[in-house]
Amino acid sequence: MSSRKRSGSGSTKRPKEKVVYIYELLCRGEDPSSDSPEFWNEFFLLQPNFEALETEIGKLNGEQLQVVKPNLNTLFQKCIEMLDTDHPKRLCNSLHTLCSLFYGIFKKSNTDPTLNILNEMFGHEKMDEWLKLLMQYCNRILLGDVPENARFMCLKLLQVLVTGTDNVKQNALFEHLMMHSMFDAFVRLLSDPTFRSQHGHDIVILLTILVNYRKHEATNPYVVQLSILADELALNGYGQMISQSLIDFCRQYIQSLNNVQSSSWFSSLSNIVGNMFVSDEGCERVQQIKANNGLLLALYEAVHLNRNFITTLAHTQAESSAPPSPSNTLSLAQPVPDLSNAPIIDITQYPTNLLVAVFQYCSIVMQDNKNESSIANLKLCFLILTCISEDQYANSMMHDSNLTFKVMLHRAQMRHRKLNVDRVGKSQPLAATLLDLLVEFIVSHLMKKFPMELYLLCIGVIHRILCYQKRCRVRLNYPWKELWSALIGLLRFLVNQEQNLVKKCNIFHLSLQVVNIFNLFITYGDTFLATTNSYDELYYELNREEKVFTEIHAMVLRYTTMPECEYKDDVIKLLNALVNILAIVKHFQNKIKEWLAEQGLSTPTEEQILDVVRKNYDLTLKLQDSLDQYERYSETPLHTNFFKAMVRDVVNDTRKHIYGYVKEAVSVIPDQEMLLSTMNSASASAAATTAVTVPTAATPATL
Repeated sequence: MSSRKRSGSGSTKRPKEKVVYIYELLCRGEDPSSDSPEFWNEFFLLQPNFEALETEIGKLNGEQLQVVKPNLNTLFQKCIEMLDTDHPKRLCNSLHTLCSLFYGIFKKSNTDPTLNILNEMFGHEKMDEWLKLLMQYCNRILLGDVPENARFMCLKLLQVLVTGTDNVKQNALFEHLMMHSMFDAFVRLLSDPTFRSQHGHDIVILLTILVNYRKHEATNPYVVQLSILADELALNGYGQMISQSLIDFCRQYIQSLNNVQSSSWFSSLSNIVGNMFVSDEGCERVQQIKANNGLLLALYEAVHLNRNFITTLAHTQAESSAPPSPSNTLSLAQPVPDLSNAPIIDITQYPTNLLVAVFQYCSIVMQDNKNESSIANLKLCFLILTCISEDQYANSMMHDSNLTFKVMLHRAQMRHRKLNVDRVGKSQPLAATLLDLLVEFIVSHLMKKFPMELYLLCIGVIHRILCYQKRCRVRLNYPWKELWSALIGLLRFLVNQEQNLVKKCNIFHLSLQVVNIFNLFITYGDTFLATTNSYDELYYELNREEKVFTEIHAMVLRYTTMPECEYKDDVIKLLNALVNILAIVKHFQNKIKEWLAEQGLSTPTEEQILDVVRKNYDLTLKLQDSLDQYERYSETPLHTNFFKAMVRDVVNDTRKHIYGYVKEAVSVIPDQEMLLSTMNSASASAAATTAVTVPTAATPATL
């Protein structure tokens, strides 16, 4: 080797790595293996250079690609053949080279859409043959007695394959991935606590992306297998990966609040929230919320597709815990004990459960409504809550008074209200906490840029909860007055902002949903309200806020005479829905006036009005149909575009992280002697836990 030459400044020029020199030869169309039968065995002992191979592929134009096509094809085949080796270093290096090769090819294809490099390089028939073999080796690696860095690199390779294009439908490899499913291997890894702790995040993200490939257009084996999965260990592990990430996010948020509150720079929670969440899309906090999209999408797919997963939602989650035992599940046949004797589980104490984590997470995301990323994240949360609120078993868990939770919901500080300290962190069934969360959203998002879609989803969840209570005659001990006040406040806002909102959205449909919730209480309240006093309080609130309902009625009448009104059907439905409420208001207003005249009073107290209500229930109401029915949630066609955009974001976010992870992983691949020693001194089961440490599967950034 020639001596190193020094530059004029005295610095030493670093010699080119041998592996980089080989990459250059391959990408010039030369055959570096022609004079050495052992070339490839020696090549895979060299430490790969992810960046260099990607760069060399990126330099190639269309003509050059045709020249080097045989070399890239050979490199690809030799990498796959080397996956059958028992040599740990060669195995890891071949996986790493495949990551670099596919990453570079996809990047080149994305920068030049006219090039279909995958088909040009391999040909469709050859690609199927080699990818089938690749999937077989990946299965063997994931489940075999291999070093953990090989398993890590194998999962990163699969992530490279599924994130090659922004739109998963345009990724030519997905059809081959569908034909050679890895689902069973993923389930086995999720079922093992050790493998789950190291690779669980990667597996859940992989499953989520694979499930979303043409799931409404063709049979997707991952959709089918996820929907029928009944393995408790795997489902519990799947849920643990999601809850762990959300809990970490919530804890970091609480710690940030504590740090800011102890600082002299801020004096109120409103200042804290204002500084925690800035509307700039590039803000770090916004990116941290967006980073949770992958696992939230995974949660959505599980609750949407798999009814067995519902049973894991309220089970205690701990990384070392076994799947829930029958003693931890809820029995509907047991008598309801006194709530004061119910076990209390605190969100501030680990372990906790997935539903608690989701509720607290939602309360944090709700406070940031100034950017599209957070709004999309919150919409995904509401869709998850919609699926949960439609499930019979989930509702039975949330309403079971045998199991109460102390959940810290975060509330926005607003000038027109004081936070009710008694309701913060109160031990109660999860259904009550969910209602608290929904009430908080209603009262805190009455803004000029009105989030109509989120309000419809929010009201829809409330309606589903009430329908369950009516159908199963569940009497939840809940301060319903808070819900009624929030709903009336929403109606007042819609009336006051009518001129601005009616040009942008259908306020009549939302008003109809709200009014029908009141009608549900009026018509069926005796089946689920806990006390007779609740009925009195309902009628009191309707009369106290009679002006709101009178104004809505006047607004609706006005639109019935407008021939150009595009929402005429909902206007007519809303007019009919107001009949009973207006009858109640008119009836009791007359009774109250008569009572005041008899008593010679002008300003009655609340208790006096309630007494008048109790003594004057002699009124006839119209029976309204279908109040306890709703259209079951369907992803298509209403939310199809939303999920396409969400999957695209998850794919982009995952791809951004792969580059750094793979570069970091190669720097810690151990020497062959050390790996061989490790493998020879451990059994198959022990090898999974004693293998050389490598970077574990990445978790989303937390606050």
